[in-house]
Amino acid sequence: MTTRRVGFTLVALATLAASAEAQRRTPSVARITPYVGYMHFGNYVDGPFGTGIRNEGAPVYGAQLGIDLSDQFAFVGNVGYSDSNLEVGLPMVGGLNFADAKVLLYDAGVQYRLPTPISLGREAVPFVEAGAGAMRTEIGVGSLRTQSTAFAANYGAGVDLQLSRGLTLRAMAKDYVGRLDLREATRLDLDVQTKRTHNWAFTAGVSMRF
Repeated sequence: MTTRRVGFTLVALATLAASAEAQRRTPSVARITPYVGYMHFGNYVDGPFGTGIRNEGAPVYGAQLGIDLSDQFAFVGNVGYSDSNLEVGLPMVGGLNFADAKVLLYDAGVQYRLPTPISLGREAVPFVEAGAGAMRTEIGVGSLRTQSTAFAANYGAGVDLQLSRGLTLRAMAKDYVGRLDLREATRLDLDVQTKRTHNWAFTAGVSMRF
C-alpha cells in the first residue's frame, strides 16, 4: 500500500469516527497545545560507504488544535516548523551543510486516548494518533530560494499528564513519512531517485482546554 493510499485510508477512518461520535451528540471541547522539541530527519538519498543526503537534525516548534468528540476520540490539526540545513552525511565525520532547509509541517487526523489513566504521581493518559498532510521544504543557497511540497502520512504516540483541570503537560513522538522531490526542490535536472523517509519529531508542550 502506497503512502498516499495510507493517508486516504486514515482520513476516511477519521471521517467515519467523527460521524459516529456526532450522532451521539457529545459536546465538543477544544484543546490548544503549543510545543517545542527536536526533529530527526531520515536520508533522502543513500550513498556509498554510509553517506547520504538529508536534513540536519534541528529544533521544531508548532501548535496542535484538538476537538474532543468523546472521552476517547478527538479530531486534531497540527502546524509545525523546523529551520534546518541540507547536508551530506559522512560516516565518523558528521554532516557537511551545503544549503538551508526550512520545513513546514501541516496535517490533520484522529486521536485516540486510552480509557483507563495510569498513575505517575498525577493522572496520566496515554494516546495514539494518525493522520495525513504535507511537508513543504524550502531550500536556499544565498539569495536563491526554491521549494517543494510533498504528501506525508503521520502516526505517533504520547502521554498527557494532568496538571490542573484546564492544563495538561504533553510529551509526544510523531513520525512524518514522505518523499522529497529533489528535482523540484532544487530546480536542477537531477537524475536522482529519492527514498521515502521517516522524520521523527520529539516534542513537549502544555495543552490548554477551553
